[in-house]
Amino acid sequence: MWQGQSGYLLATLILKDFRVRYRSMSLGVLWSLLNPLITMAVLTFVFTVIFPSPEQNHFPVFVLCGIVPYNFFTLAWLSGTTSIVDSAHFIKRVPVPREIVPIAAVLSNCIHLGIQIALLLGAAFVFGLGINTNWFWLPVVWALEIVFVCGLAFATSAANVYIRDTRYAVESVNAVLFWLVPIFYSFAVIPDRYREIYQFNPVAALVLSLRNIILEDSPPPAGTLLKLAGVSFATLTLGWAVFRRLRPTFFEHI
Repeated sequence: MWQGQSGYLLATLILKDFRVRYRSMSLGVLWSLLNPLITMAVLTFVFTVIFPSPEQNHFPVFVLCGIVPYNFFTLAWLSGTTSIVDSAHFIKRVPVPREIVPIAAVLSNCIHLGIQIALLLGAAFVFGLGINTNWFWLPVVWALEIVFVCGLAFATSAANVYIRDTRYAVESVNAVLFWLVPIFYSFAVIPDRYREIYQFNPVAALVLSLRNIILEDSPPPAGTLLKLAGVSFATLTLGWAVFRRLRPTFFEHI
């Protein structure tokens, strides 16, 4: 019975979070398209005109392969981090598994993500890249990324109940991550001694995988997939352990 109720509640929370996010915006979900398009246009101008990049072919698609994962990760992680505190009134009234709240916050961003993935794949068509058989890898790499973000959200949402500065730490990490993920530069320019470390960053691993799949018509490297899967499930396990450890005293602090 609880499983059925939890599934219904999860779907309800996902839709609620999505509606609340766009309710006061005059352009609504169009912001999901405008944000990456504007960023893509600016980065394309800067790195094809002002500071020409060696990655000149299909550069708008190249940079979108970095922007879309980065946007999803930063939004999903931050909303997951604040989810327990933001839903305090709900948690105090409804006796449901608390872990549903950060999961719903992360998954609500998947609606936003779907729009941006459609933009990315549409750009691939516009620039003549078309569909290839390796697109079947896209659900796999995105699922691993969602697992990773859920793990982080478990840990930081629990920590944010006790240390309200946690959300600002997450925002700072996200700002730094813009430069540590190869959004506007190629993985090939990273010095050899740092490449293995880079691939343990699931966001960077996802960007690399998307470029392999969409731009190069090749499957993600096996080593990259293994690192992405390993870090994602390890983070989920650790995050769940932290959440479960702190969960019993949530009510006293929210």
